[in-house]
Amino acid sequence: MHAPAPLLVARVNRDLADHADPAQAVPMQAYMKTDQPFRGVPAPLRKRLLRDALKDHPIGSPADYESAILALWTGTYREEMYQALEIAEGHGRFNTTERMPLWAELLSTATNWDLVDPIAGALVSNLVRADRTNEAWLIRWRTHDNMWFRRASLLGHLKHRDETNRVLLAETIDLLAPERGFFIRKAIGWVLRDLSYADPHWVETFVAERGERLSGLSRREALKAIERKQRKAAQPA
Repeated sequence: MHAPAPLLVARVNRDLADHADPAQAVPMQAYMKTDQPFRGVPAPLRKRLLRDALKDHPIGSPADYESAILALWTGTYREEMYQALEIAEGHGRFNTTERMPLWAELLSTATNWDLVDPIAGALVSNLVRADRTNEAWLIRWRTHDNMWFRRASLLGHLKHRDETNRVLLAETIDLLAPERGFFIRKAIGWVLRDLSYADPHWVETFVAERGERLSGLSRREALKAIERKQRKAAQPA
């Protein structure tokens, strides 16, 4: 009997090695400010290679799903972690509430936004929207010692639009707004801007009521789409 996950992981690693470009790996590593090495495989090629690998070694069960993700996530090269996340997002039928501990485990070893944001803004966000009991994770994360978990507690509201739990989001922003870190302030603005596409009035009111309690960065990001629409409407026909 074939073991799909190990075969897939071996194929991914082989493909990444075969298409490695050391000249690209150096600036990619520098851009992410990490000690972790890169293979130097650009995203379009990486994604094409993964599609081909999955055709030959499809993931057919939750166990294979978790096994492949964890094996790649703990690999040597950054692109292996990217492939783990692409597998996670590309097999949504296996992303159920039972996966929340897995996403928490990945967040605990994520070292920058390029890893955190796909987990929180897609995988976790989808589960929170589908099953509101998962909001308990966001509530725990917003007071976590690890800043990336606190960022995740905000990004876990992304793409909810009309289904956004505005009470929980407001509580989380109010709790985290005093932080001075860029990644928290940017996330506050990002999630508010995302909500503004569905409910601009709520976002404008929220930002106005908080005033200086929100950083300038958060306010600018929150109102960016609203102000762009207003400028466009003001232009002569």
